[in-house]
Amino acid sequence: MSVTELSDVDLQLAELREAAPRLHRLGAAERAELAEACLLGVDRVVAPWIEAACRAKGVDPGSPLAAEEIMSGPMATIRFLRLLADSLQMVARHGRPLPPGEPYMGLAGRLVVPVFPSRSLLYDPLLFFGLHASVWMREGVTADNLAEHVAGEFRDPNRDPSVCLVLGAGNVSSIAATDMLTKLLQEGRAVLLKMNPVNDHLGPIFEQAFDVLVREGFLRVVYGGAEVGAYATGHESVDNVHITGGGMTHDTIVWGDTTEERSQRQTAGEPLLSKSITSELGNVTPWIVLPGRYTDRQLRFQAASVASSIVNNASFNCVATKMIVTSRQWPQRGQFLDLVRQALARVPPRQAYYPGAHDRFARFISGVSSHSGDNTAYDDGTLPWTLLTDTNPTDHPLLFEEESFVCVTGETALDAPSDEAFIDEATRLANERLWGTLAASITVPGDYRRTPSGEARLQRLLAALNYGTVAINHWSALSFAIMSCPWGGAPGGTLSDPQSGIGWVHNVYMLDAAEKTIFSGPLVVWPKPLWLAGHRTAHRVARQVIDLYVRPAWWKLLPISLLALRG
Repeated sequence: MSVTELSDVDLQLAELREAAPRLHRLGAAERAELAEACLLGVDRVVAPWIEAACRAKGVDPGSPLAAEEIMSGPMATIRFLRLLADSLQMVARHGRPLPPGEPYMGLAGRLVVPVFPSRSLLYDPLLFFGLHASVWMREGVTADNLAEHVAGEFRDPNRDPSVCLVLGAGNVSSIAATDMLTKLLQEGRAVLLKMNPVNDHLGPIFEQAFDVLVREGFLRVVYGGAEVGAYATGHESVDNVHITGGGMTHDTIVWGDTTEERSQRQTAGEPLLSKSITSELGNVTPWIVLPGRYTDRQLRFQAASVASSIVNNASFNCVATKMIVTSRQWPQRGQFLDLVRQALARVPPRQAYYPGAHDRFARFISGVSSHSGDNTAYDDGTLPWTLLTDTNPTDHPLLFEEESFVCVTGETALDAPSDEAFIDEATRLANERLWGTLAASITVPGDYRRTPSGEARLQRLLAALNYGTVAINHWSALSFAIMSCPWGGAPGGTLSDPQSGIGWVHNVYMLDAAEKTIFSGPLVVWPKPLWLAGHRTAHRVARQVIDLYVRPAWWKLLPISLLALRG
C-alpha cells in the first residue's frame, strides 16, 4: 500500500474528531447493531482476507496450513463480534453483560467468573468439549459488589468523546481488527487504525469489512512506517494510543527515540507522550511441565501441543512457547523432550516472513551448543525449528530476558527434590527471571485434580503466577482465540515498566477489575483439535465454523464433527 501523506492524516483525524461525540452518545443497543453489521461485513470478505494473509506468508490458501490464517483471522474476529454483540444487547436490557457461569469464591480468595463456554453460543460446549475459562477478579471484588466492577464505560457519565490511535500488529491478522473494535465499540472511541507495513495489504479488506464504521465516520485507516506512526501519535487530535507490538516500540513512543533520551526522561519522570496509552507487548512465554506420572498418550498430546505452540504462524506470535520448564528429577523428562523434537521434525520449515527474523535467529542460537535443529537458515528463506535444551539464566541470559520472536525455543531443567520444591522454583523463575507477564501454560498430572491436597497445590500455583492468562494443559493462545476472556499483561504495568502491557482488549463481558484468566482442559483432547499442527482437514472445518458463527444452526454440527474426525 502507498504511504498515507501526513496532510491526509490531518484530514482523517479531523473527520474522526467530528464524529467522536456522535459515537460517544450511542447506547449499548446501537453499538450492538454496529457489531452485527461488522460481523456480516467480515463474512463478505472472508475469502479475500484468507487469500491475502496466506499469500503474504508463503502459505497455499487451499492447504491445511491455511487453517492458521482462517482461525486467527476472520474466524476469531467474527467470534469476537458475535460475543460482543450479545454482551452489548445484555447491557441494553440488564445494565451489564451476564457471563455464562455463576460467580463463586475460589480457593485462592478471589471471585471467579466463568466466561467460557459461552452462554449465547450454545454449540460452544460441543465445539470445545472439555475446555473452560474463568476470570479471577481482583482482591475486594465479591459476588455482592461485582456489578460495580462491570461495564464501567456505560456507568461513567463523565467520560468525554475521544479519538484513539491503534497501531496495528503485523503478525496475526485479527489483532489489529479486534484491537480497533475493542476501542470503538466497547470504549466508545473513534479510531485511527495505522496498519503495520508487514500486513498493510489487509487494510483495504478491513475497510470493506468495517464499511459501516467508515461510513459513520468512526473509523479511518492509514498506511506507512515509523514516520506516519510518530506523526499520528503526537497529533493533537489523538487522545489515546493503543499498541500491540514490542517493548522497545512502546518505550520509543513513551520516552523517546534514543537510549539517552529515554534514560533522561525516565529519571526526570517526564514522558515524551502526553496522552494515555494501552498496550500488549509480548512475553518470553513459559510452558511449565509439573513432574508426575503421565501415560504415553498424555505425553504425546502434550508434546504435540508444545510443538504446535512453537510452529504456529512460523513462531511469530507473542505467546509462542519460548521456554519449556521441566524438573531435572522428573523420570519422563527425556521422553517428553524427545517427543517434542519428533513433533517439530514432522512440521516442514516455514517462510521467515517477519522482518529481522534471520538476524534474530542467529543472535539467539549464538553460543548455545545443546540444541536440536540446524544452526543456519535454509537457502529457500525458511528457518529451522530449534529447541535449545538444558539452558539456564546465567549461561544463556538472552533466552530468558528477551522474546526472540523467531523459531527458537529454550528448555531449562530445575533441580527440585519434591513437587512442592519444583512449583516454588518454577514460580520464581517465571515471575522473576522470564521477561513479561502476558501468558503462561502449565501441564498438570491428572492426579493433582483428583485429591484436595493436589487441587490446593495447583490453586496456589495459579495464584502465584503473575500472568494475565494461565492455561492448564493447553496453549495459552487459545484464550486469545476464543475471544471470551480479557487479553493483556498482568495488572500492574506502568509507563516506565510496562512488562507485557497496560490494560485489556477483548474482555467481552466488560470485567473492569479482572486480575487474570485461567484457561483449562484435559491432558488429551479427542478428536485431534484444529489448532494442533498437522491436522489434515483443519482448513475445511474452520471455514464451516465461520458459517456456523454467522448463520447458527444445530444441524451444521454433524458435518463439522465428521470432517473434524478425519483430521
